[in-house]
Amino acid sequence: MIAMAQYTQNKEDLAQQKAKKFNLWLGMIGMFMMFAALSSGFIVYTAGGADRGIKTMLPDAFVYSTLLIVASSITMQVAYVAAKKTRFTQQKLLLVATLLLGIGFFVIQVYAWGVLTSRGVVFVNNNASQSFIYVFTGMHLAHILAGLIVLARALVGRIRGVNQVSNVFRMDLATLFWHFLGFLWIYIYVFLLLNQ
Repeated sequence: MIAMAQYTQNKEDLAQQKAKKFNLWLGMIGMFMMFAALSSGFIVYTAGGADRGIKTMLPDAFVYSTLLIVASSITMQVAYVAAKKTRFTQQKLLLVATLLLGIGFFVIQVYAWGVLTSRGVVFVNNNASQSFIYVFTGMHLAHILAGLIVLARALVGRIRGVNQVSNVFRMDLATLFWHFLGFLWIYIYVFLLLNQ
């Protein structure tokens, strides 16, 4: 009877995990579609006249933040592998490293806004193309905050000693989402570079 109850519980846990992963995929597809729509809006707006366009160089800070997000993807992947191999100390250290790199990315992005503002590129102006820089990077930063929460949850779970199945599942979701955010930033940065 106990074995049957445990089997039923495991089936329910597996179904919940599949549903959570499916929801994450739906969310990421929705996020990508939102950024694709913003890209389309930017292209349509800039095609409307020669006076439209970013008309400024992007801050060098974006290069540094790109390096940080790539490094954080690497540390996240290695943390995920460590979790699967039950190397818990390594997993925790790499999760902390990923969190710190993510926070560094956030700080550098905000610094880049300061650089843009000092160059006269402000959110509200006569050239909506320049406003798009803030929209793209601001929306991405909102998702980075969500990613940092997901990473923190995975780290807290490991510190509290959740069972290995839950640990690997949390790491799987966190890794998938964090890689997506890295890919999304590279897309945004290359798009802005090509249109500056």
